[in-house]
Amino acid sequence: MAKVSVILPIFNVENYLREALDSVCGQTLSDIEIICVNDGSTDSSLDIIREYEARDNRIVVITGPNGGYGKAMNKGLDAATGEYIGILEPDDYVVPEMYGELYDIAVKNDLDFVKADFYRFTRNENGEENLTLEKIGKNFNKYNIILHPCDDPMCVKFTLNTWTGIYKRAFIEEFHIRHNETPGASFQDNGFFFQTFAYARRAMIVDKPYYRNRRDNPNSSVMSKTKVYCMNIEHDYIRALLMRDREVWEKFKYVYWYKKYMNYMFTFQRIGDEYKKEYLTRMQLEFKRARDKGELSKDVFSELEWNKINSLIKNVNSYYDTLRSAKFFRKIVPYIPKPVKRGILKVMSLRKGR
Repeated sequence: MAKVSVILPIFNVENYLREALDSVCGQTLSDIEIICVNDGSTDSSLDIIREYEARDNRIVVITGPNGGYGKAMNKGLDAATGEYIGILEPDDYVVPEMYGELYDIAVKNDLDFVKADFYRFTRNENGEENLTLEKIGKNFNKYNIILHPCDDPMCVKFTLNTWTGIYKRAFIEEFHIRHNETPGASFQDNGFFFQTFAYARRAMIVDKPYYRNRRDNPNSSVMSKTKVYCMNIEHDYIRALLMRDREVWEKFKYVYWYKKYMNYMFTFQRIGDEYKKEYLTRMQLEFKRARDKGELSKDVFSELEWNKINSLIKNVNSYYDTLRSAKFFRKIVPYIPKPVKRGILKVMSLRKGR
């Protein structure tokens, strides 16, 4: 049994795949299993995987017709034999010491999972890398200590990702944690993230960035302007999972709506302008129902976030106009003289206080 199984869900990533494979094959921890799940790629991704498989016997190749991210990930989880499981998106890469250091931390502390900070990156035409540090536990003083997420719902407010750490396979199997397999869906890592936090008894967040997350792949879901309701579908899936156990739902329902609000607003910013009004209207209906059912709590939101939610529920048209005005203001800010800018901001703050 390998110490760590690393799963790569692969679909048409020929431009990035070699870098990902080089980074995982070059880990200082040699006792790893590398599971490459080819999800019906139509480019040269499968040829690249086979090339690496021929020279590294740690690589396991699973290939089949396109079934979507969730199905590919679940195939990898089913095939994994390692003590711990890691996830590497095939357009990202990891530093050499990542899995070795995280494994040592996980074993020493008997953790269900351990995760770490990470860098988002883009590259220019000269290959120069621009890195932005992402702190998983920003605003939380909970680094490098043993956490108990199943009893501390506020841990769900950590930055959402599934790939900056490793998960004990026995823990994953005990609660049969898997991804949503809805065909054509996206953002299916959200459900996996929520399940791991809802059930983990011992976890840790490490303040060292090992993972490099690409933000300039034009085929990534986060770049799509037309995938409008994928996040809604994923949150329906998460709700159904949590409600299988009433005690779990009652414990996590407030942070469920917090995460839903953050993800819906991310979606609103991402999608095309022609979808935004309709999207907010649906969002208003969902949050109004949640308020009426007592599923929203002011305690998990900032004052600004709570005010925005109430503004949305009260009048979606007015809220939409406010967001449009804010977007326009951000675009022209660099060209406004400072005295004028200060005056505008003062007026806006006075209006908010009414």
